[in-house]
Amino acid sequence: MSHKPVKFLILRFSSIGDIVLTTPVVRCLKQQYPQAEIHYFTKIRHKTLLTENPYIDRIWCLDGKLGTLLKELRHEKFDYVLDLHTNVRTLRIKLALGVKSYSFPKLNVQKWLLTQFKFNVMPSMHIVDRYMATVAPLGVSNDDQGLDYFIPYRDEVERDWLPLTHRAGYVAYAIGGQHATKRLPVERMVELCKKINYPTILLGGKEDFETGEFVRLALGDALIFNACGKCNLNQSASLVKQAGIVFSHDTGLMHIAAAFKKKVYSIWGNTTPLFGMYPYQTPHVVLENNSLSCRPCSKIGYEKCPKGHFKCMNELSFQFEIKELSARKRG
Repeated sequence: MSHKPVKFLILRFSSIGDIVLTTPVVRCLKQQYPQAEIHYFTKIRHKTLLTENPYIDRIWCLDGKLGTLLKELRHEKFDYVLDLHTNVRTLRIKLALGVKSYSFPKLNVQKWLLTQFKFNVMPSMHIVDRYMATVAPLGVSNDDQGLDYFIPYRDEVERDWLPLTHRAGYVAYAIGGQHATKRLPVERMVELCKKINYPTILLGGKEDFETGEFVRLALGDALIFNACGKCNLNQSASLVKQAGIVFSHDTGLMHIAAAFKKKVYSIWGNTTPLFGMYPYQTPHVVLENNSLSCRPCSKIGYEKCPKGHFKCMNELSFQFEIKELSARKRG
């Protein structure tokens, strides 16, 4: 542990899940360098992910051209830059600031080999542990306390705001996903919610509202509350925090659920937990179709299945037991 005053700049511009996955670095850095001043640079639309984080002293937001901000950043006289994104933009920042930097290896070649040739040379290591390895040369070690997510009081959702059917307990299901091949087709969402057979809150953005309505109309209000597009991200996080268990596609709310140590049933389509982004340090069940030679086909996703059959989701088995709900239903 160091008591020397030092100023750090952390770089991570996107996305929701990736930023949440960097929070152990922020916490461990602040706790193990108590006199440190920690700045975090991200895109303006992700600022709310970090605003309430007590370990961050200042948030810098990219909203337009980088050049103007670079002048301001130079005046801060940072001691270290911690690049947890590693792209052309972060390289430009590191060159402009000209201070000692530590950069996260993205392993793009290894990911390409896995998606193109199904040749797995990925380390059997969670991405959080790879982020932590980036700051290991500074003497910073993982405290094994998992992820952080801080919700402002104004965004905490009260139980009495929910329908009566869901106040005594519910399952949260994050139905969104940046790309279609990360999401179950809506008919399979209905099938999954039938299997869950317990009051369920659907979470997602405005773009997921119609999908949520399809599920609600198919199964009824007693089972389904469609909160897609009705909550901001922090409010959705609050609903995740209060859920009994969480179902989620490979998306940001999955990692937010892990921050609250929720039991997560994670649903994988064209991507894979082998990339090291499964729920971190929380009980979880991986739901994936391992019988396909075409999967994984992308490290991110597509708007439609490249093969046209979408078997990774269409033929995903739902033959699993939800032990937590079985006990509740018996009770």
